[in-house]
Amino acid sequence: MLLTQMFRRIGRDTASAYSVYSQRQSMNSVRSVRNVSTSKRLRVLVDMDGVLADFEGGFLKKFRKRYPQDPYITLEDRRGFWVSTQYGELRSDLCAKAISIWESKNFFIELEPLPGGLEAVKEMSRMENTDVFICTSPIKHYKYCPYEKYAWVEKHLGSEFLEQIILTRDKTVVTGDVLIDDKPDILGVEPNPAWEHILFTACHNKHLPPCPSKRHLLSWDDDWRGVLEDLRR
Repeated sequence: MLLTQMFRRIGRDTASAYSVYSQRQSMNSVRSVRNVSTSKRLRVLVDMDGVLADFEGGFLKKFRKRYPQDPYITLEDRRGFWVSTQYGELRSDLCAKAISIWESKNFFIELEPLPGGLEAVKEMSRMENTDVFICTSPIKHYKYCPYEKYAWVEKHLGSEFLEQIILTRDKTVVTGDVLIDDKPDILGVEPNPAWEHILFTACHNKHLPPCPSKRHLLSWDDDWRGVLEDLRR
């Protein structure tokens, strides 16, 4: 009789413990679902030239090598997004010479990565609920540029990133939550792009007066993670 009562008590205690455990597991599952559902999915668009690849440094190095007798503009003195425009103002024939540099074979594929950019993009791609695309504009003289941009990405980020390249002359038509780009004014057929433009600081734009309505990244050492978290809220 005592054994029977004891086993009944053990059975009741076990059932009670299992019930409590099940309730806790159920609550944890609900919390987990809530955490996933409240974490907004982000589509991050990252420019290539001037943000991931050192366009300005690569240009200056090759310009000085090809035209050693011609005047040049140091990175400290660069003003305005269009390199060829400033060189044309320095001397009229230098505009065409500047353009010839980035129209040449191996210009884009030989650009050095900017510090921290590759690591940041790789980290973004590993973040939960985050889709990362490299959104870059090819030059109109397309003989080498598109191929070399793809080759640069594969070389520095791996073949898996080839699926995450968007080549377009008009970034306003691309859907995303944020575009990290060094060009101050990004215009196109869409007057109100879906993305928020985060201006990435470069030698040609660092002298612009601050714009309170536009967020900036001074470099990849800046708090880009905080920017993404703000956008999730």
